[in-house]
Amino acid sequence: MIYQGKNITVTSLAGDLAELVFDLAGESVNKFDQLTLAELGAATEHMRAAKLKGLLVTSAKQSFIVGADINEFQQWFEQDEAGIIVDVLKANAIFSAFEDLPFPTVVAINGICLGGGMEMALACDYRLMSTQAKVGLPEVKLGLFPGFGGTVRLSRLIGADNAIEWIASGAEKNAAAALSDGAVDAVIEHEQVKAEALVLLHRVASGELDYLQRRQAKQGKLQLNPIESMMVFETAKGFVAAKAGKHYPAPVEAIKTMQKHAGFERDKALAIEAKGFAKMAKTAVAKNLIGLFLNDQKIKKIAKQHAKAARDVKQAAVLGAGIMGGGIAYQSAYKGTSILMKDINEAGLQLGLDEATNILLAAVERKRLDVRGVAQTLTRIRPTLSYGDFNQVDVCVEAVVENVRVKKTVLAEAETHLRPGAVLASNTSTISITELASVLTRPEDFCGMHFFNPVNRMPLVEVIRGEKTSEETIATVVAYAQKMGKTPIVVNDCPGFLVNRILFPYFGGFAGLLRDGADFERVDKLMERFGWPMGPAYLMDVVGIDTGVHAQAVMAEGFPDRMQQDYRTAMDVMFDAERYGQKNGSGFYQYALDKKGKLKKTSDPSAHELVATVRLDQRELSDDDIIHRLMLPMCLETIRCLEDGIVASAAEADLGLIYGVGFPPFRGGALKYVDDLGAAAFVALCDRYQELGKLYEPTQKLRDMAANNQTFYTQ
Repeated sequence: MIYQGKNITVTSLAGDLAELVFDLAGESVNKFDQLTLAELGAATEHMRAAKLKGLLVTSAKQSFIVGADINEFQQWFEQDEAGIIVDVLKANAIFSAFEDLPFPTVVAINGICLGGGMEMALACDYRLMSTQAKVGLPEVKLGLFPGFGGTVRLSRLIGADNAIEWIASGAEKNAAAALSDGAVDAVIEHEQVKAEALVLLHRVASGELDYLQRRQAKQGKLQLNPIESMMVFETAKGFVAAKAGKHYPAPVEAIKTMQKHAGFERDKALAIEAKGFAKMAKTAVAKNLIGLFLNDQKIKKIAKQHAKAARDVKQAAVLGAGIMGGGIAYQSAYKGTSILMKDINEAGLQLGLDEATNILLAAVERKRLDVRGVAQTLTRIRPTLSYGDFNQVDVCVEAVVENVRVKKTVLAEAETHLRPGAVLASNTSTISITELASVLTRPEDFCGMHFFNPVNRMPLVEVIRGEKTSEETIATVVAYAQKMGKTPIVVNDCPGFLVNRILFPYFGGFAGLLRDGADFERVDKLMERFGWPMGPAYLMDVVGIDTGVHAQAVMAEGFPDRMQQDYRTAMDVMFDAERYGQKNGSGFYQYALDKKGKLKKTSDPSAHELVATVRLDQRELSDDDIIHRLMLPMCLETIRCLEDGIVASAAEADLGLIYGVGFPPFRGGALKYVDDLGAAAFVALCDRYQELGKLYEPTQKLRDMAANNQTFYTQ
C-alpha cells in the first residue's frame, strides 16, 4: 500500500506501476469534497516518493467522479474574490502537482465524469472512456465555469473552438462525441475499460509512447496566432452572448477568460482562470443557480424517501389520447414502462399516437434518438378502445377534458376495471382531488398526477394528496414520476394545487394592468427582459385562453377575496371572440407555421382593438410598476401556499415554479426573490400598491418576518 486515505487509496501493481482508486466513503458516487482534494494532494506526494513507472487512475463506483461537492465548496463563495482565488489556486496546485508526476498517468473513465471529475481526467496523460460513460464541464449551469484547470487544459487538448462549445454549453458528451473532439484517446467496451487502460499504461511506461510530449502540449500556450485568436474568441463571444442572454454571464466570461490566458503557459493561465472563476462565484446568478441545484437535490432526496413505500409499476395506462395523453404515453414508453392508451374513438387514438410520433421524430432530428429507439418506444404504447387489459395495470392516469362531470364519470368507470391496489390518478390542473374522489369506492388508491405541457419537455409533476389518499398511493405515483424522468413534488389539495394557484394571481395582475391602460406587447417584452421565457400574454396563448378562462373561474370560486374579478378582462373578450391562442391560430397574437414548420407569432392589431374595449383607465405605468404589479401577487400567493401547508418547504415551492411555469431560474424562485429584496422592502412594495386590492395584501406572518428581518432560506 503506497497510500491509504478515507476516499483515495494507492496500491502497488506489477512492474513498478500503481493504481489510484477513488472510492468516497459512505456515498454512492465519487465527488470532490475538501477531504478528497486534500487526500489527492497527500497521495501525490507519496507517489512521487515511491519511484513508480506509471499510474492507473480508476473509480470503485459505477460513476467516475460526478463533480465537486457543491455543499462544501459553497463555503468558499462566502469569501471575497481574493479569498476565493487563494483557495482555487491551492486546489490547482494539487492538480498541477499530480499532472507533474515523474511518470505517465492513464485514467479509466468508467461512468459519469463531470466538472471536477473531468478536470481530474484532464490532468492525466491519457484518457480511456467506457462506451457507457459521459463526460463534460457543466459549471455554466451553476453560473460558474471550470476552476480546476478545465478552461486551460481542455482548450490546449481539443482546440479553442471545441473547448468553447463544451464549456459554454455545459453539455454532457457521450463517448463518440468525446473521442471525435479529441478529449479522450480511446473508447472501450464498458467491461474492458480498466483492463485496456492498464495495457496502455504498460505501453507508455515501457517507452513505446511519448507521454512527455503530450503533457508539454497540454501545459503550453494555445497554438493560435493573434489573428486566429481574435477571430475564434470574438466570434464565439457574440454567438454565445446572444444564445445565453444577459442574465447568464458565465458562458461569455469563460470565453473571455480563455482568450486572456491563450498566450500563457499553464501556471499563469491557471491564475487567470482562477480570477475569472472567483468573479463569477460572487454573482447573484451563481448564488441563485447553486441554490436551485441544491433545492433540486433536496427534492430528489424527498422523492426517494417517498418511493421507499412504493408499489412496483410495470404496466401503466392513460385515459384520453389527446395531446396530453399522447405526451404521457410517450414519456412513459420512452423511459421503459409499457402503457395502454385508451380513448373512446379511433380519431382520438390517432391524435395521441401522432403526438407521440412527432415527439420521437423531433428527438431523431436532434440526434437524441435513433430509429431503434423510436421502434422500442412505439412498441411500448398500445392503443385501445376498451378496458380489456386494465386488470393488469399498476397505475392509470386519467387525462380527459378538464370538466368535473366528465372526469368523475370516466374515473368511476375506470375504477371498476382496475384491480384492488392499482393506483388511479387524475391529470387535472385545477379540480379538487377530494371532490373527484367522492365518486370512487377506493379513494385511498386515488391521487392527482398533474403533468405540464409539453409533457416531454416540462420536468415537473405535481402529485396531489386528497383527504383519503394513502401514503402508499403517493409513494407509488412519486416513484412512477421519477421512473418517467420527472421531478415530482407532493402537494396538498386546494384549487389550482401549487403551480396554478400561484400562476393565476400573476395573470390577475396582468388583467389589472390591461384594465389600467398597459400595452400587452410592452408588458411581454419587459417580462421577457426580466427573465421569463415568455410574457403573460404569450403565455396565455400557449396555455390556451379557453383553458385559462375555465381555470380562472375555479380559482375565483376557491379564493373569491383576491381572485374574483369584478370587471370584464382581456381574457374574457378574447374567449368571447373565440381567440383561444395557439390552438386555433389567434389570441393576443396571430400564429402560423413558418417555412421550417415551426409556429411563429406575429402582432395583431385586432387583438389590441379587443383589449381596448375593456380598458377602464389610462395610467402612467413605469417599467417598475409593471414588474411589481405582476410579481407581487405571484410571490404573495407562494407565501400563502407555504403558510397553508400546500407545499412543505420553500425549496419545493420555488422549484415548482421554475420547473412548472418557467420562473427565471437565475432569480432562484419566488421566495428567493423575496429574500433577495428583503422581507421589509417587499412588504413596503406591497403597501405601495394596496389600493389594488387583496391580491397585493401581505400576510401577517410575512409582516412579522419583515419586522424580525427573517428570510425563507437560511442565509
